[in-house]
Amino acid sequence: MKTDIVLAGVGGQGILSIAATIGTAALMNGLHMKQSEVHGMSQRGGDVQSHMRVSSKEIASDLIPKGAAHLILSVEPLESLRYLPWLHKDGWLVTSSTPYVNITNYPEIEDILKEIKKIKNHIIIDAETIAEQVGTKRASNMVMLGAASPFIDIPFEAFENGIRKIFGRKGDDVVDINLAALRAGREFSGRNR
Repeated sequence: MKTDIVLAGVGGQGILSIAATIGTAALMNGLHMKQSEVHGMSQRGGDVQSHMRVSSKEIASDLIPKGAAHLILSVEPLESLRYLPWLHKDGWLVTSSTPYVNITNYPEIEDILKEIKKIKNHIIIDAETIAEQVGTKRASNMVMLGAASPFIDIPFEAFENGIRKIFGRKGDDVVDINLAALRAGREFSGRNR
């Protein structure tokens, strides 16, 4: 078993929490995991990307070759297009539909979504609206993880346990909202692929 994932978005959108949850879930299941350096974290609104490799066997490199990613999980639609060269021809692109307009020449969202829809395997999700319905927009990153979870070879319960471990110190309410967001994303993905 091996899953190569490119995480993409902009600073402040919760990429690190997604990575921590996937990593915790992988390690709790006895899997090997490597993650590359995350760029742009120090700047809110700066581009952020990370390569995550999860495998039942040892992993030699933390970098994913172009054309080899099984999944691009992007919390921002324009950023999803930036990393398409890494996506395997049979890989999945799971992206938020909500733009984070942080540049003056940001393309029209309809044009971005049109390009995304050209990808054979894609899911476009309004993660912010779904997160708001379960309690807070801040949990939109966990909605995204839930939507992408069917394409990561880790049991869903492991992601739930990862959330409990990552967010446990913040209290039961925070854990419960993030679990609800994860489950809502998974449900959306099941209906839309």
